Amino acid sequence: MRSAQRITPLRSLAAACALSGSALLLAACTNSDTTAPQAAVEAQTSPGSTSSPTASPSPSPSPSLSRDQAERKELLSQAKVTWDQAADTAVGEVSGGKLVALELGRGREPGRDRGEATASPGTPESSPSPGAPKWEARVAAADGTLHRIDIDAVNGELLRSETEADQDADEKREITDWLNRAKQTPKQAVTTATDKVKGTVTGLELEENDNQELVWSADVVNTDNWTKTTVDVDAASGEIVREQVDRD
Repeated sequence: MRSAQRITPLRSLAAACALSGSALLLAACTNSDTTAPQAAVEAQTSPGSTSSPTASPSPSPSPSLSRDQAERKELLSQAKVTWDQAADTAVGEVSGGKLVALELGRGREPGRDRGEATASPGTPESSPSPGAPKWEARVAAADGTLHRIDIDAVNGELLRSETEADQDADEKREITDWLNRAKQTPKQAVTTATDKVKGTVTGLELEENDNQELVWSADVVNTDNWTKTTVDVDAASGEIVREQVDRD
């Protein structure tokens, strides 16, 4: 009786073990079958996966160009109006006007600098798209009053014609004196500058330097390496008094 009582539990235990082993084996197989597809799905949706679409990187300067050089290259590739074309348009907007300054740059947000000048009656007050290239000119009337004239650097259209605000009598007299002393025209000064430094003119300004010499200061960009050279030409004699290279 004792033997019979022992056999029954042993058989039950063996059956239980067998059933438990089968369950474990089935669970292992099931896990094995589902793990691979799940891993594949996780791999496809993982942030580091190369198969998921990514946004294009923002444009950056070429390794061989600085940020300023890359900006000059892009600006000049977009601008179709040359400095002398812009100057002629600007001077034509002011009766008896003479060019004092001209610079190639980019358009700002409309109205951003509206407080700098007073709009002349009947003139446009449009602005190019933000970032679009434009020529910004300063033209003096016979009495020394400065006018700001903006020219679209792509199509040559007039964007703005305004009288400079807050210009007092002394400033007007100074401008008039400068223009009387300047025997070199803007075109003569630019010719002198570009004979010395080959490139495209992006700026020109009549000013007094640190030595109180009246000069035409011309910015010339070399379109081979996109460096900018500022050439100061004596506004009376036409001689070059300074040459400075901006390699940035």
